[in-house]
Order: sequence, then structure tokens, then C-alpha cells
Amino acid sequence: MRVRDLLAPGAPRLRLLAAEEELDRQVSGVMTTDLHDPGRYLHGGELVLTGMLWRTAPADSERFVRTIVAGGAVALAAGEAEVGPVPEDLVEACRRHRMPLLAVPDDIAFGTVTEFIGRQVSADRAADLAALVDRHRLLVSAAGGGGLDAVLDLLGGDLDLDCWVLTPTGAVIAGPADRLPAEDRDQLVRAHLGAQRQRRRPPHRARLAGGSYSLLPAPASADHQAPLADWVLAVAGDVTEWTTKRQQLAENLARLVAAERHRRDEGRRLRRRLADEVLALLQRDADPAEISRTLYASTAMAARYESIEPKSQAQDGSWLVLSAEGTGLPEGVVRAVLEEALGGTTDRALVAGAGAGAVVVLPVLDGPVPAETLRDLLAPLEAGLGSEGRITLGVSAPASEAGGLRGALEEARHARRIAAARVGRVCVAGPEELASHVLLLAAVPDEVRRAFRSRLLDKVIAYDIEHQADLVRTLEAFLRSDGSWTRCAAQLHVHVNTLRYRIGRIEELTGRDLSRLEDRVDFYLALELA
Repeated sequence: MRVRDLLAPGAPRLRLLAAEEELDRQVSGVMTTDLHDPGRYLHGGELVLTGMLWRTAPADSERFVRTIVAGGAVALAAGEAEVGPVPEDLVEACRRHRMPLLAVPDDIAFGTVTEFIGRQVSADRAADLAALVDRHRLLVSAAGGGGLDAVLDLLGGDLDLDCWVLTPTGAVIAGPADRLPAEDRDQLVRAHLGAQRQRRRPPHRARLAGGSYSLLPAPASADHQAPLADWVLAVAGDVTEWTTKRQQLAENLARLVAAERHRRDEGRRLRRRLADEVLALLQRDADPAEISRTLYASTAMAARYESIEPKSQAQDGSWLVLSAEGTGLPEGVVRAVLEEALGGTTDRALVAGAGAGAVVVLPVLDGPVPAETLRDLLAPLEAGLGSEGRITLGVSAPASEAGGLRGALEEARHARRIAAARVGRVCVAGPEELASHVLLLAAVPDEVRRAFRSRLLDKVIAYDIEHQADLVRTLEAFLRSDGSWTRCAAQLHVHVNTLRYRIGRIEELTGRDLSRLEDRVDFYLALELA
């Protein structure tokens, strides 16, 4: 703001007493003081507010004004509440030193002046930064530049405004990651995805233990139809309570993030073609040497970002294959989601599109990726899937060479069928489950599974409902105890005779004999299907 803004309509009722020609000076802050020598505490650009308690004689005015001029002050405001009207010797000193002098009437508090200047300076900074962000957005769009971290650092330093750019799974693209814990990031992206699914108009607001946040989507393009894969701009505070200029700043920043996302996606086109080529080679059982060459090209591309040797991934390393499928989701969404979740900013994963699903070839740099790790990674997406949406994913064992990727693809597809047989919006199964009965169950048609479960358990469930009994839980405990009467009774906290009565009732209802291994296996599978 300028000194003259203190005399504009809406400002505190100050009177100008000296140096009218210097009213275009920029005010950067306020210092309130009655020290005889405040110069050492001035940094330049301040309006000095004083009650004139330092003045005991006319000569003090010259000394005081000379001190604040040397310290870089741009104006002096003298309060009349304590010592009365501003003395003429102070007016004359300010004229000599061309220091704007303003009188603060006795009914105007210094706090009112300070608050007014603080609001004006903050608004001006926000406007300047908004213009800067807008210019940077245009540069990024036109020239393919980057620098999100630099812009967010600028906002944090100049406006004390913390901002983060997050993937839909909560990974940090830009911003001070150490100032936003993983638990908070998880809650923020879940809140954002839930609001997007309900088609609520942004900015979305989220309140966490550490304060409130505003969430704005950053789609790759204006016609982007995969909000589940959007980046999200998280801003500390509630932008709906901000001034118009600050709201403009947040909107321009979201546009900048969207432009950077679009630039990054454009850069992924070649890598996507390589991924699709790898999938096509695997599906037609191509020569391993041909597959290896394509993998080498992909790792050479990733090496530009990570400063690694391409051969360490392509020739000497191992690869995982992931097979994913989306239910109730548009085509391409699963591919976009996995690119964000597994690629991050380095794009090590090759993610090929396959209709409503995707196939991923992922280099193993730090050991195999457990299925549970992937499940936790994708868990925040549940908030954006809705009641009908699902993502199921199967993971292969590591393939140590290109020739083993075809088998790894089939293994991943089998694992995905196991995941699809489970209940949940995001389900993942790994290679360790392929040697289990779960694989056989996953291959059985749904109607056969329902009929098998019904024949064994419907009468037992009905009996529990009618008699408030506990037969199903007893059956589960009996099978977990390997048919041991004493261990099962201890686990259920019942007498052995009570347990024998319950098991006898189950056998009467079903016509099965729980002393026979075959019947125990059937009951176990029925409970697994339930």
C-alpha cells in the first residue's frame, strides 16, 4: 500500500500535517514505539506510530525524525491521545526531512491503524503473487516449464500460506511434505474424492485436528473425465472466507497445477506407447529378446529422472506384473489411477491400458511389493468409487528376466480373479494365494458358489436367527481348532458338553458328520464363501 491510502475513504480518520509530495511511498509494515532512538529496530518501509512520549523539549523532535529517516521509515503517525495536538516543532522537523506526518485523533486506537495497514499490505501481496502465479501458469502452459515447488515456497515465504499438491492416493507432488503427516494426507484426499463423487462444487473443505483445509481439483484437461485420478491442491485455511484477491490467488494456483499436470501427461505419451507395446508382445508370446529391448527403452527413459543405470533395471533386475480391472468405471480410469499411484514423479512403472482395466510391468528395485502394501496404497480411492465402483488387482511373483513375464502376466490375472471374489471396493491378491483353495473358489461360477454355500449353511443360519443361538460361530471355532474339543471349548469359553451339544445340532440340521475330514473341508469352504 501507499501512504496516501491512509487518507482514502474507508481508512482511519488521519490528518496530513507535512510532506504531501511524498504520499506515494510504499508502506510495508508498522512499528509502534515511544523509544528515543528506534532506528536500530527499523528495517525499511515502515510507518512509525508514536504517542510522542519521547518528547520532553522541542529539540527532541528533530533528533527523533532524523533517527527514523536514517532507519528507512516512510511515514510518521503521531497520536494525540496522551500529549494533545501534534506540536509545531515536530511538523517542522518532518517538513525539513520530507517525512510524511499524520495526526492520529484521540478517538482512533493505534490498533485500528495497524489492522488497516496489515489488511492492505496482505491484500497487495496477494494480488502481486496472484499475478506472478498467473504469469507462471502461462509460461508452464506455453513452454513446458515446471517449478511447482518454487511457487509453493514463494507463497509460504511471502504470505505464510502452506499449500500441497497431492495425488489421489495421498503422495506429495509438491509442497512441504514434512508439514503434512501421512494420516492427514489420507484424510484430505478421501474428503476430496468423496466430494468429487457427490459432484459438489469446489473448493471442498476439510477440517482435521491440525486445522481446516481447502481442496481444489487439478484435472489434466478441461474435458477430463477421470476425477478419480485428479491431482488435488490442498491449501491451509478456508478460502471461502478469504478476500476476493486471495481467492483469485488460489484459483490461479489451481490452474497452474492443472497446467503442470497436463504437461506431465503429455510427456507420458511415449511411455504409454512403450507400455502398450510390451503388453502386445506379451499377449502374442513374442521373442524375449524383443521384449527385453522394449523394457530397456522404458528404463532408459526413467533413468533420465532418477540418475540410474538402465541396465540395472532391464537386464539384471526383476519385474512384477499387475493385472487390474475396474467395475462401474469409465475406460481409462484404472490406467490413470495406477499411473499416479505407482509412477509418481519418476514414471518407473509401465502401465498399459486394456479397456476398463490395466496391466502394469513394474521394476523391483527394493524387493517384491507385497499385495498388502498395494492395498494400503490404493485404499484412499475407496472414497471416490461409490457404491457400484470397484478396483480389483492381482500381483505376480517377481520375474527375473523378460522371458518370464508372460507367465507372470497369467499369474497376475489368476490373482486378480481371487481379488474379484472378495468383498470390498479395492481388493488385492498376491502370488502367495495362488497355491491356495482360494484360487479354485475364484474360478467357480457365482451361481454354483451360492448354491453350495446355501445347502450347507442356510439351515444353520436360520436356526441361529430363530433361537438366538451361536452355531455358525461355534462351527468356525471348531474348524479353526482342528476339531479339538478342549481347545475349541476354551476358545468359546463354554463347557465341553455345551460344545458337543452345539456340534450335534449342526450335524442334525445338515446331515453331515464333523468327525469326517471331507465334511469338515466342505464346511470350511462354505464359510470361506460366506
